[in-house]
Amino acid sequence: MIQQVSKRYDAYRDSGVEWLGHVPESWTIVRLKDLGFLQNGISKSGDYFGSGFPFISYGNVYNNTISSEKIKTLANSTPEDQQAYSCKRGDVFFTRTSETIEEIGFSATCLKTIPKTVFSGFVIRFRPTTNDLVAEFSSFYFSANILRRFFINEIALVTRASLGQGLLNKLSVLLPTPPEQKAIANYLDDKTAKIDQQIDLLSQKAKHYGELKQALINETVTRGLDKTVPMKDSGIEWIGEIPAHWEVKRVKELGNLVLGKMLDNNQGSDKLLKPYLKSKNIGWLKVTDSNVEEMFFSPYEIKLYRLKKGDLLFSEGGEVGKTAYWNDEIEECFIQNSVHKFTVNKNSYSRYFLFLSFAAGRANYYDNIVNFVSIKHLTKEKLSRVVWLSPPPHEQKAIADYLDQKTAQIDAIVETITAQIDNLKALRKTLINDVVTGKICIL
Repeated sequence: MIQQVSKRYDAYRDSGVEWLGHVPESWTIVRLKDLGFLQNGISKSGDYFGSGFPFISYGNVYNNTISSEKIKTLANSTPEDQQAYSCKRGDVFFTRTSETIEEIGFSATCLKTIPKTVFSGFVIRFRPTTNDLVAEFSSFYFSANILRRFFINEIALVTRASLGQGLLNKLSVLLPTPPEQKAIANYLDDKTAKIDQQIDLLSQKAKHYGELKQALINETVTRGLDKTVPMKDSGIEWIGEIPAHWEVKRVKELGNLVLGKMLDNNQGSDKLLKPYLKSKNIGWLKVTDSNVEEMFFSPYEIKLYRLKKGDLLFSEGGEVGKTAYWNDEIEECFIQNSVHKFTVNKNSYSRYFLFLSFAAGRANYYDNIVNFVSIKHLTKEKLSRVVWLSPPPHEQKAIADYLDQKTAQIDAIVETITAQIDNLKALRKTLINDVVTGKICIL
């Protein structure tokens, strides 16, 4: 467990900056423009990229990956470009433009000069001209979550959020003495590394349980619960042998498929405004987003596209074959044409086929039956020909009930692990905020 120090500095004063609050009395506060200068990045057409020299992208800054090992994009930059848009130790890069305010002002600090590198026009570079800032301290200070308050409060969102040099120059910078900055950076390096190690271990643990869940589902939906029954070759490469009394059928033999309605907001006298799902609302095994949109449906369309409890939903594009179970999440809901609705025949059990589809999808089974052009689609015709296993109805139910119980237990464990990871990430943010703003003293 990471122990956080609670020692405070001897004296504090009001910073005069709302989002900073009180700061150590011995620390100075300056504006960013007092420490150096800003420059927007280079903007070029597509043929400028693909080969050549390192290019710092928006993603490198947003994900804080400014290093020669992590910069993957190349650009055909000239020596003049490389001189004008260089990347030196101590440079701080900020995300300049985005669709949302929340993605503006993320930073990454260069801790080692990267020769012959240029940076994106979607990024602003701050270059220090004094010795007041220690690069390692900059890395923590400018990436501190507390700075989000400054950017979110100050940036006006019109059609696209943008961070101008004038605003960024006004950013308040807290300056301990250089020796204090080095001590703070060393302390945070040590503590965040330990937190990151714990997060990594927990993430690996969650991944292991995810793989265990997948293996359990794959084994159970293709072999059944009784391991003593005679087996036969299924004729399906990714499955292999199955119980001898099981059948192999195409989807169209097991139920009814309907592809959702094309987007249509034409309001007629007989049409009603109804909520609908599209592929983004579908996660593996469940509906993941209840914030649905609405469009108009005629009486015939209401009957055709309405979801009923037990229906299976398939994503038609994107992550092909992603499948969810409709359990009346919304009192009345319909489907748009990025979603297939599958209603199983009487005496079949849809939750068995839900788990079977999960196993098939994770084996990239659906990827193998769709055409790849620029976008892949699982058409109704192709989905109807997908081969599925069909145990007797009572076995379908027994398998589904067993998997409901077992996967719920695994999901609960993963949920606990995820909560622990979230707590550690929150601790990491709080620790950095408190140390770089002097709320706690590490000396």
